[in-house]
Amino acid sequence: QVQLQESGGGLVQAGDSLRLSCAASGRAFASYAMGWFRQAPGKEREFVAAISWSGSDTLYADSVKGRFSISRDGARNTMYLQMNSLKPEDTAVYYCAANSVPTTSAGSYNYWGQGTQVTVSS
Repeated sequence: QVQLQESGGGLVQAGDSLRLSCAASGRAFASYAMGWFRQAPGKEREFVAAISWSGSDTLYADSVKGRFSISRDGARNTMYLQMNSLKPEDTAVYYCAANSVPTTSAGSYNYWGQGTQVTVSS
């Protein structure tokens, strides 16, 4: 069992940066692949980024490639999403999730956090 808690969301202007954190508790965090997803009002949850248990493999949605960076710190049991050059279309609730392998499919993830709101004004 893994418990996940996101933090770091907020209200920023277009072009600004934010860093989201996902703190994990429970056993075997280091053995899980992790992912970030987001859901805007009236839209389906969509994949943002994922990272393997070792941190050596990463995946990104085309919409965030080159602007967002996913990383993890095993010593702190924490995953991060560095978001640069934010756009209004990045506005959404951001969720972190844990899985056995890094995938882009939300249905593959077994554990989810409660989400943190990111709002980007134009």
